[in-house]
Amino acid sequence: MQTFLGATELDDELIKQLPKEVLLRVFSYLDVVSLCRCAQVCKYWNVLALDGSSWQKINLFDFQRDIEGPVIENISQRCGGFLKSLSLRGCQSVGDQSIKTLANHCHNIEHLDLSECKKITDNSVTDISRYCSKLTAINLDSCSNITDNSLKYISDGCPNLLEINVSWCDLVSENGIEALARGCVKLRKFSSKGCKQINDNAITCLAKYCPDLMVLNLHSCETISDSSIRQLAASCPRLQKLCVSKCVELTDLSLMALSQHNQQLNTLEVSGCRNFTDIGFQALGRNCKYLERMDLEECSQITDLTLAHLATGCPSLEKLTLSHCELITDDGIRHLTTGSCAAESLSVLELDNCPLITDRTLEHLVSCHNLQRIELFDCQLISRAAIRKLKNHLPNIKVHAYFAPVTPPAVTTGHRPRYCRCCEIL
Repeated sequence: MQTFLGATELDDELIKQLPKEVLLRVFSYLDVVSLCRCAQVCKYWNVLALDGSSWQKINLFDFQRDIEGPVIENISQRCGGFLKSLSLRGCQSVGDQSIKTLANHCHNIEHLDLSECKKITDNSVTDISRYCSKLTAINLDSCSNITDNSLKYISDGCPNLLEINVSWCDLVSENGIEALARGCVKLRKFSSKGCKQINDNAITCLAKYCPDLMVLNLHSCETISDSSIRQLAASCPRLQKLCVSKCVELTDLSLMALSQHNQQLNTLEVSGCRNFTDIGFQALGRNCKYLERMDLEECSQITDLTLAHLATGCPSLEKLTLSHCELITDDGIRHLTTGSCAAESLSVLELDNCPLITDRTLEHLVSCHNLQRIELFDCQLISRAAIRKLKNHLPNIKVHAYFAPVTPPAVTTGHRPRYCRCCEIL
């Protein structure tokens, strides 16, 4: 026992010999849990681990159910000006008072995630905009009490803002977006998923005042039309990622505008845009050669011609979703697999509910050596044998499909066995 204690004391002495600057540098790379554990090693480590300089980046998502307002206030006071990044995602007990304390003490914060903090109101954003002028990114996703006033406060107090997410903030309208765009002209990323009041005027303002936009998510902003997307395409040439899924008014005119002005586009999500046709995707295939990810789910008018255009024009295509594209056939997949993207790039292909797809499709896909996952739910003409054959050629591929279990014969006497009616996942 004496030997053990002696060794422990020696270790403590060796630890204490390390320069404070070295330990603080090491601690700066640790997460919250690791820092708390280090604080229990010895008194010296306790002091250093709880030093504000070690808490520059904090993510409390894993503790969201346990985090109460006083915890945030204590962290704010301890970290002070050292805190640069804080995620309170899902911390629904955190309210305006805690954010006020945070803003008062942490003037250098740059990244703040308040998504799903249901108690947050415009009062919190008022304090943030007043004291945190260095803010570059804020996430207000699903903060249902946030209104246009918050965006006006941010516009006035956070001129360096690069990213903002107001998805599912139902009270945000074109007035707030216009104020935001006028004051935050450096904006690079904007998301307003599910904001029903976002209209053409809002998008036009973003296009006019924020020409450096690179990422835009307008999922389910149902009233926007070709006019604002065309303005966006012309005004924001650096656009790389665009989601207009469920923007049901859009037509091929939007796709043609993107193909003309946004040739750096690498991600396009247009799920549920039923007005798009082969004509629009032909334009994209001709000019947008850097496309890597495309979601065309429920683009019900597209045919095999779209796949032919993408196969020849998009050599970097990695992920393609064609679910519920009911006019796609084996011939379209053949075009895809013989194109420039097939051998090296294509890794994920989703073909759920494509009723014309048969085993021939899987035969074509054998040549896609980088294919890692394929979705085949409700492809009734695909057989188990074809899937097994595909797996033999591509042993690392994950195939997601199901087959209805065979109905057992009726049992007239004796005890009837129970059968699982679940889908079989391959």
